[in-house]
Amino acid sequence: MQQTKQLLTIKEASHWASDFLKRAVSESNISYLVQYGKVKKHNGGSSVFIDVSDLKNYYDSYQGQREINWKKRLGNDLNWALSFDNLREKDTTKHVHRLHPYKGKFIPQLVEYFIDSHVDDFKTSTYFKTGDIILDPFSGSGTTLVQAYEMGINAIGIDISHFNCMITETKLLDYDFPVLESEVKKIRQAITNYETDIKLADFENELLTRMADFNNKYFPSPELKYKVQRGQIDEKKYSIEKEKEFLKIYNNLVKKYGIELNHFSAKNFLDKWYIKNIRKEIDFAFEQIKKVKDVKNKKILAVILSRTIRSCRATTHSDLATLKEPQVTTYYCWKHKKICKPLFSIKSWFDRYAIDTIYRLKTFAKLKTASLYAVLPTDSRTVDIFKEVEKRNKKFYEILKKQKINGIFTSPPYVGQIDYHEQHAYAYDLFGFERRDESEIGPLYKGQGAEARASYVEGISKVLLNCKNFLIDDFDVFIVANDKYNLYPTIAEQAGMKIINQFKRPVLNRTERDKSPYSEIIFHLKKEK
Repeated sequence: MQQTKQLLTIKEASHWASDFLKRAVSESNISYLVQYGKVKKHNGGSSVFIDVSDLKNYYDSYQGQREINWKKRLGNDLNWALSFDNLREKDTTKHVHRLHPYKGKFIPQLVEYFIDSHVDDFKTSTYFKTGDIILDPFSGSGTTLVQAYEMGINAIGIDISHFNCMITETKLLDYDFPVLESEVKKIRQAITNYETDIKLADFENELLTRMADFNNKYFPSPELKYKVQRGQIDEKKYSIEKEKEFLKIYNNLVKKYGIELNHFSAKNFLDKWYIKNIRKEIDFAFEQIKKVKDVKNKKILAVILSRTIRSCRATTHSDLATLKEPQVTTYYCWKHKKICKPLFSIKSWFDRYAIDTIYRLKTFAKLKTASLYAVLPTDSRTVDIFKEVEKRNKKFYEILKKQKINGIFTSPPYVGQIDYHEQHAYAYDLFGFERRDESEIGPLYKGQGAEARASYVEGISKVLLNCKNFLIDDFDVFIVANDKYNLYPTIAEQAGMKIINQFKRPVLNRTERDKSPYSEIIFHLKKEK
């Protein structure tokens, strides 16, 4: 038997890991482990080496044991096939699914699994086929509609939020790409040339130089991450000490260049959460976008700007999804394990997202089918779906009237977990959309108490009762939910439906700092006979 050498190159390590795990492990996977201090880096001239024992210990302690550990915590009924743990992040955020951030959305592979019979060779049931119509009464950013469009299934999405519906529409629209690219180029150039403070560039250049020197000295990567992983450094104590040390340098630079920050007392979201220069650049960019004549191009440019300004809020990288307090100074970043800074300009982010958006739209354009769709910005509890579709698409309406809707695939809000309007408050402020917070079902501000749960059950039941009017008799309804209060049996009963099956899946890639094992249920409902 040939003995494995102790130190391996990245390429050799990928081959070894593939053999060890009996599945493909790429060189980039190994590089990730090195970069984030999961395994120790050994330098060898121009090459990087990894100790095979270190690599084996990592996989033994985590990768190989994860499924066993999760089932111990969450139960043996956990369906690991629905973890999609073989996928990379770029697979779960493919093409237009990452056109704009959206909290609470499910991954597209989950939709594919249940509505496409070709996804899994071991599946015995097919619920939807080409030409059918599927409904998502809580369509959010449009995951179900996008996947249906890709698979030749007609789709209708309903959402109470105008902004959510705009995100969905921009994913699905057909574009004249040469014209769109020309418009994007003009906006990018205008933003690049716009200057609000000539001192700002000098300030940022000096700040970045001082930060790089400081981080290289006190937060070397991946050495520091490796030591933190193994408890050789008290990260909290060390980070507080170094954060204070660099803050003195930062404050001196702010004084030196006379940089304006923001008004903490401002009630307006844009004024409170953006440094002065960024606030000015946002207004300028929006004025340029309003001049665009083509409505479709104007919408997608607005989404690019919205995605940009979300990334430019004055907050830490760790708190980007859940804002706490405005962050206008340098700080120790728990995500990147070094000193980071707030942003002072939208220019580079708008550039990045503009290029990325065009690429994603073009990629999806090649996958589109001839299926039809409708996006309805209204209340699923009361909407007349036939009438609303007729207003938007006569061809789709004629098909809908003849064959009705085959079923539902949706993920309703979880009780007391997210305020869906508030997560995009910056966009509502900028674009002037009407907010309908009071019409949300199960919003965060109502909590998770008995009254909130009763209101939630009533709201979801009303949605299903109303949608039943537009479904075929033998419909299939799939609802993705984290039902920790066991509300869905009651919801099904009140909606005149019955739960015929449920699938419990592990949720592996969470954005929160809490990485504890977490699952959600996919309920399969049919009409109560």
